[in-house]
Amino acid sequence: MAYEPNLKKKYREEIIPALTKEYNYKSVMQVPRLTKIIINQGVGQAVADKKLIDTAQEELTLIAGQKAVQTLSKKDVSNFKLRKKMPIGVKVTLRREKMYEFLERLICVALPRIRDFNGINSKLDGKGNYTLGITEHIIFPEIDIDKINKILGMEITFVTTSNTDEESLALLREFGLPFKNIKKS
Repeated sequence: MAYEPNLKKKYREEIIPALTKEYNYKSVMQVPRLTKIIINQGVGQAVADKKLIDTAQEELTLIAGQKAVQTLSKKDVSNFKLRKKMPIGVKVTLRREKMYEFLERLICVALPRIRDFNGINSKLDGKGNYTLGITEHIIFPEIDIDKINKILGMEITFVTTSNTDEESLALLREFGLPFKNIKKS
């Protein structure tokens, strides 16, 4: 029997029936699903210190479980001493099994480690996607705090097949993301 992540199994067995009942979908294919998770880390200080971008890439690779790629600047900005095609950040796109594994680690391990955590905001982008901003990447257990020289933040974007924020929010709530101030309909 092939390996299947817990959240993928939960989606198939619990979330699809719950959302079908809530929104009266006629087909299973109408139920919104999570297509990818994009983790982005901007490292603006990498303009002055080249080693910073390499350490950020290694740390993001550890967190995601997949090789992170460097993002390059698109244009020259003289005020920031930035030249075109200089590395200024790292990102990784997770799909399928790795996406579900990362989401489970985020919900069960990383988010509870945030100090004074009261839940995450429930503001979506209007197209059914949600971006979560994290100020410290040391909340992930894969990062060894003793070896950190700079604490960086990151953005985690959840891309869904839903067209409305309401359906997308219901999907992410069913997965277990701890939103604050959600009004159930």
